[in-house]
Amino acid sequence: MYRVGIRGIFIITIALFNAYCLVFAGGITPSDLERIVITRAAPSLLNTYSLKYDELRGLPFNSPLEALGFSYVYLSSRSPRYGIQTDFSLRGCTFQGVLFLLNDSRINDPQTGHHNSDIPLTGEDIERIDVMPGAGSSIYGPDSLGGSVNIIVKKPEGKRMVLDLSSGSYQTKSLICSLTNAIDDKAFRLSLERVESGGFRYDTDFKKFTSTLSALLRIPDGDIDLFFGYGEKEFGAFDFYTPGLNYPSMEWTKTYLLDTTVSVDKEGTIFKPGFLWRRHYDKFMLDKTGIKTAYLNHHRTDMYTPKFYCAREVPVLGKVGGGLEYGQEEINSTNLGQHSRIHTAIILENRQDLAQHISYATSLRLDDFDSFGDVYTGSINFKYNLQQDRSLHFAVSRSMRIPSFTELYYNDPTTSGEPGLSPEQSINYEAGYDYSIEPLSFGATVFFRDEKDMIDWVKHISSQSKWKAENITEVDVAGIEGYFRININDYINLNSNYTYINKNIKQQGLIYKYGSNYIQHLFNTNFNFNLPFGKQSILFHYKKRPHRHGWFILGAELSGAINKNSRIYLKATNLLNVEYQEIEGIPQPGRWLEAGLRFEW
Repeated sequence: MYRVGIRGIFIITIALFNAYCLVFAGGITPSDLERIVITRAAPSLLNTYSLKYDELRGLPFNSPLEALGFSYVYLSSRSPRYGIQTDFSLRGCTFQGVLFLLNDSRINDPQTGHHNSDIPLTGEDIERIDVMPGAGSSIYGPDSLGGSVNIIVKKPEGKRMVLDLSSGSYQTKSLICSLTNAIDDKAFRLSLERVESGGFRYDTDFKKFTSTLSALLRIPDGDIDLFFGYGEKEFGAFDFYTPGLNYPSMEWTKTYLLDTTVSVDKEGTIFKPGFLWRRHYDKFMLDKTGIKTAYLNHHRTDMYTPKFYCAREVPVLGKVGGGLEYGQEEINSTNLGQHSRIHTAIILENRQDLAQHISYATSLRLDDFDSFGDVYTGSINFKYNLQQDRSLHFAVSRSMRIPSFTELYYNDPTTSGEPGLSPEQSINYEAGYDYSIEPLSFGATVFFRDEKDMIDWVKHISSQSKWKAENITEVDVAGIEGYFRININDYINLNSNYTYINKNIKQQGLIYKYGSNYIQHLFNTNFNFNLPFGKQSILFHYKKRPHRHGWFILGAELSGAINKNSRIYLKATNLLNVEYQEIEGIPQPGRWLEAGLRFEW
């Protein structure tokens, strides 16, 4: 009775707040309303790595998620182009330990983190992508063991049309079309993307289709934003999940994503109610030839997240924010069965300048899970400005992750889940130094993470027929992150990032499927040339995993303007044709070239 009552109160309260904020939309007249940008209370003072729309366009990638590899995020790709199938890691966490957000709302796939790259967005829909490693991201909920990635959707503004056509290696063809229009206080954007490729080796062909609709209604004191995306993928998955076993697999996915938010700033008080729905279909065939096995799975997951948030500047206390969130996750699967789980959350956060040179930010979150009980997470961080251009920061946070449906219930000829798994928990510590004065900025952060009950797929002996999901008692992670930025002149700038990680799994005597698959050294550098005829980029990155040789990859994008409305470009990845494997046993493509035309009106 208690749990049902609390959930009922949550849903009713969120619904009333949505209705309350929509009242402000009454009596709207078509007029030039001043745009109001409403943000959260900024619960963290830590560095955020941001990739903005113009920067994403200037990189030799066909999916915005690919560009994350030139931040602190380690991309572990199975099909490395166009975001077909990629795992993500921050600060040595597993592919399940990065929290993905859309406009501050959690969108991680509850079936498995392998589907976190199934986000129905085109490059024309993204304002920026924020990468928040470590202690600053626990306020957003489960899954932020290593950090979080927040995708901010671009508001439709003005009148604009984009057509982008490209073709390249391995019979790859791509089309993107985007139309934006605005009338008075209303605006919309429709974007479409179609991609297909023959693949760089047997059973790596793929097709991808994405369509999105963004709508904006400006109201007195704020905005109403609506985003809907649909994406489908079909791709060959040779040994994607069974390296070395030679299974010619096939996978089909479909994703529906709806996000709506009302943002109101009424006399200094921010109200931000919203609702997110995500549905994901996954069809997987282990052997598409049927020679070895006819094994076939169908999965459907749904996520529903109504919430509201409010904040205000309060005398003495600084900026104070709080919110309520309700989340429901469901799965209907031929393999995993039918399951549903619910959580409710209360969020509090505060940011304040304590003195001329000292600021602090703190957050606290209580999640009540019907399957795992109450879990407290949160963070506290301080920033001390040594001088105007130099600062120190310190932070501590507590994060957690509940098991995915796959870890709990999956069963196939090579893997077996465990319904009795406990949630993962971690304590994050970090300290850093930053220096910034034009044209130079650099900094470094030392971090430590203490993990409890980490989940991995293990074997107790090498002859064991199946990998089994188990909780690992304790794991220690330590490392350092550093960055260097310099504007060499008006035409050339350089961005570099480096991460070193050491991970110590204290429970010995087991064979781990993912335990040692973290990145030990991650280094990337991006040279940008802003020349009169167009932007050019040259990118280097070096990756090394424990007990394996590292690999060095070179990429570039060259572009030139044809006229004020069009340009031609050439994108190249792995220019040196290096042979390498992000995931051991799954070869990556060699040199990949694509040329295209882009028109903008």
